[in-house]
Amino acid sequence: GMETKEDDFVRDLFIASAHQYMLFFTTQGKVYWRKVHELPKASRTARGRAIVNVLNLGADEAVTAFLPVRDLNEEGRFVFMVTKTGVIKKTALKAFSNPRAAGIIALDLDPGDQLWDVLLSSGNDNILIATHKGLAIRFPEKDVRPMGRTARGVIGIRLQPDDYVVGVSLAEDDKTVLSVTENGYGKRTQVGEYRLQHRGGQGIINIKTSKRNGN
Repeated sequence: GMETKEDDFVRDLFIASAHQYMLFFTTQGKVYWRKVHELPKASRTARGRAIVNVLNLGADEAVTAFLPVRDLNEEGRFVFMVTKTGVIKKTALKAFSNPRAAGIIALDLDPGDQLWDVLLSSGNDNILIATHKGLAIRFPEKDVRPMGRTARGVIGIRLQPDDYVVGVSLAEDDKTVLSVTENGYGKRTQVGEYRLQHRGGQGIINIKTSKRNGN
């Protein structure tokens, strides 16, 4: 796929068409746009370009999530965000339909918090949030009302002091969830085994974070 530096690795791979937008979300709660055809093209074995050369990021800012989107004005689509400390926010995709190269605020963050993961939802999905210490919560997206771009968000999961969110995904009943630990152990679980709760709870055990497994 590509040549990488020794301490680097590929984390995400997806197919996008030239006229789609890429929305890049950063730790600081900002979103930047690029049309796919504006991104540098490179041969199969090339190393690629550093994202800081493509986006005008601030000094303490890193990209944590991105969405390929064809139509920014599509009705009934939401950008669903989760922060490291378990704050969630849902905003209509249309609120992001006026691209600005310098980036705009997607979410107002508490000091020390970071925007961690983002997905596109329909307004009627169930959401699963998973944590570093092996907990997870599944709740209906309807629990969260849509908010404007600069709003702060609400509690999605209540975390233990030393815990943080590792990811968010849509959780349809007929799918399975793959949980993977630091030491390379993993398991698949039916989504239905995560009973539906209300947002803001502590969640249930998703995978044991033992000495063998790691976090």
